[in-house]
Amino acid sequence: MRLDDPHLSEIVALRRTLHSDPEVSNNEVRTARALAEYLGQCEPDELLTGLGGNGVAATFRGGSEGPTVLLRSELDALPIQEIGDRSHRSRRDGVGHLCGHDGHSAILALFARRLAERRPERGRVILLFQPAEETGEGAARVIEDPRFSAIRPDFAFSLHNLPGLPLGEVALRDGPVNCASRGLRIVLTGRTAHASMPWDGVSPRTALTHLLEVLPELSRGRELDDAFRLVTVTHARLGEAAFGIAPGHAEIWATLRTLRDGGMSDLCGEAEALAKRAPAGHGLSIDISYHDVFRHCENHPDAVRILRAALDAQGVPHSPGQPMYPSEDFGRFGDHARSAMFFLGAGVDHPRLHNPDYDFPDELIPIGTGVFERVVRDLLG
Repeated sequence: MRLDDPHLSEIVALRRTLHSDPEVSNNEVRTARALAEYLGQCEPDELLTGLGGNGVAATFRGGSEGPTVLLRSELDALPIQEIGDRSHRSRRDGVGHLCGHDGHSAILALFARRLAERRPERGRVILLFQPAEETGEGAARVIEDPRFSAIRPDFAFSLHNLPGLPLGEVALRDGPVNCASRGLRIVLTGRTAHASMPWDGVSPRTALTHLLEVLPELSRGRELDDAFRLVTVTHARLGEAAFGIAPGHAEIWATLRTLRDGGMSDLCGEAEALAKRAPAGHGLSIDISYHDVFRHCENHPDAVRILRAALDAQGVPHSPGQPMYPSEDFGRFGDHARSAMFFLGAGVDHPRLHNPDYDFPDELIPIGTGVFERVVRDLLG
């Protein structure tokens, strides 16, 4: 795994620089610029910027025709305040790299150095630094960019670090690996009134209270199988923060989650039916919208076989693991390539993803890079 790689210290420094200057989805301008500048030092055959928004893609060509292999990381951070006293802690109030995208990008940056030293014998390697993964928009926008057709891959691979799994161990399986999910926003509109005369208005309080109770009841099971569904209320608001106004507006946000895309349409239909019944007889209007739409992520068996061989060759312990409750937009690349994602353990007791004290373990950088390099050398020489 080349723990003595001469570029490892500079990559760790780059990772910590990215960590200290995080940017949320669709705003990853400085992050993309820093990575593009670093990749430029590696002299790729082509460097695309502004791909699907703020995406960056570096192409390294072999000496003859062959498959195109895409490796993907993410650029965006989260709108969460980081806590802790580490020297590279976020300098941006309310924003933090608390999912490890800085580390994933560092892994690809180190591999860019190795590709600069030795191009593949054939085909092409595409290192893609994707924007807006956290909102589910980024992969779709990259694929919709007209320039994507020129780098369309035959194989696509990605990784995500996973706290709770022993450090450096891998979970890898065929089939679905990340759930489908989407955000449901329900807005109820009535009419405000003076708080001393609430009968002069139309309050959404009763309808909101009802939805807070019945939406989570659509959940079913904890085991990630085709019957699984989960509805999590994430936000609710009634009226204004004032004592003199009887409310005329309410909204409730909920995340809907199923193992596969096929189950999502049924869950959406049932949630919408509940939402539309809630204001009946109360004189309210209703608006329903969806946000942060993620399709489920499915690993192709051919891509999994290639990853397993690479893990064995690198001596990285691995097991099938279980599908993940969280969602990922990497699955969209499966429409265009044989794709697979693996999960790289960040430590059993490591702070969990999206926790305010999370930080990516730098020890994972050479491991992830080594696995990706073995995949590429096995496919392209």
